[in-house]
Amino acid sequence: MSATALAVPDTGLSFDPDLIRKYDGFGPRYTSYPTADRFNSAFDAASLADALVARQAAKTVQPLSLYVHLPFCNTICYYCACNKVITKDHSRAAKYIRYLGKELGMVAGLVDSGAPVTQLHWGGGTPTFLSAEEMTELMALLRGNFAFDGDAECSIEIDPRKVTGETVGRLAQLGFNRISLGVQDFDPDVQRAVNRIQSEAETRAVMDAARASGIRSINVDLIYGLPLQTVAGYAVTLDKVISAAPGRIALYNYAHVPHLFKPQRRINESELPSGEVKLAILALAIDKLTDAGYVYIGMDHFARPDDELAVAQREGKLHRNFQGYSTHADCDILSFGISAIGKVGPAYSQNVRTLDEYYDRLDGDALPCFRGWQLSADDLLRRDVIQALMCHFTLGFAAVEAAHGIAFRDYFAVELAALQPLADDGLVEMAPDRITVTPRGRLLVRNVAMVFDRFLREQRERASYSRVI
Repeated sequence: MSATALAVPDTGLSFDPDLIRKYDGFGPRYTSYPTADRFNSAFDAASLADALVARQAAKTVQPLSLYVHLPFCNTICYYCACNKVITKDHSRAAKYIRYLGKELGMVAGLVDSGAPVTQLHWGGGTPTFLSAEEMTELMALLRGNFAFDGDAECSIEIDPRKVTGETVGRLAQLGFNRISLGVQDFDPDVQRAVNRIQSEAETRAVMDAARASGIRSINVDLIYGLPLQTVAGYAVTLDKVISAAPGRIALYNYAHVPHLFKPQRRINESELPSGEVKLAILALAIDKLTDAGYVYIGMDHFARPDDELAVAQREGKLHRNFQGYSTHADCDILSFGISAIGKVGPAYSQNVRTLDEYYDRLDGDALPCFRGWQLSADDLLRRDVIQALMCHFTLGFAAVEAAHGIAFRDYFAVELAALQPLADDGLVEMAPDRITVTPRGRLLVRNVAMVFDRFLREQRERASYSRVI
């Protein structure tokens, strides 16, 4: 790949290695604003209960999105940065489901009855660690406590090594219509280096079973920057994934932070690809995916033009939440299980991170929320600004002014001045009434959004964030 900008036809994306080298650094992924690292214990279980009661009192028609964190995994993947519990003792899942049932009942008792659930996601960990009977039990608990819309989007993360076609069929019977498969890389040497041996055949078998069962959407997760990855090796993985034709592909940059995530200490740092090789792999992936017809959604996501994400972006309805890009912009998010993060009105909440804390809180008849954030008017304004940039690559001042009662150029005078160097480098175009992220700037949209992050301006420490590229 040459060092000159690579224009990708019909995608609105341009790959400029020099700009990426210049702006590569650490920054938030903006699945929320303010970001979760700003949450504090001043927002607690009582605060969450108050937010739920306020929602009920307001008689809002806001639909609900439910997230359930299922932390158990049979084996450890060295690259993983998720909140997980490695165990082969499947009896631990039964206890966890009992406590999930209690949390579900407590929250449901504070939520307006009949509020429609339009979205459900099971994440982890490995949700399919649960037995078929346990998955059936958990879904019954969810449907028993909440009113699901007839066309609710129900998604689940799947480890293809741990499921059979029968399991996939059971998921479809339970109402799941979207699945996300972890692949990362099909190269056997890379898989051994990260302790995740997974063949193309078993991955394709799960995808075939999903399609045969009527599951309408398949996402594949890939990671670049893993040990022993090469441009040639990753090209083979990309070709295999493209031939399987998933509707969506997430292409994540591996963040090696062993001081934060102990499993990463098992990775041999000398085997990690250099920055130049990572950049070449990214360029190759963009080239191959867009040539195959995938649309660049934003951040690290690609989708087929007929996928709901791509359609939502074209229609200006794309949203970003704690699970990433979403077509459900108007939902409150109720989250269950350890470390789960939710949103109710102008408030964020997060549950305790360990099983012992989770069980102790619920044994004491307390919601397991241990921190969160009550959004101010300034937070809500900046959230809307960052959402527009991250989802649509453009920001019209008039809509923001009408929604928040401000004069945009006055309120954000400091930020507009800070954007000028990015404009000089061609990342953004600045008009009197609008900011537009250019094709050259779309891969660096996090850098653009960071300009509007008041907390970053006040505290420049970014070491806990992942790299932008």
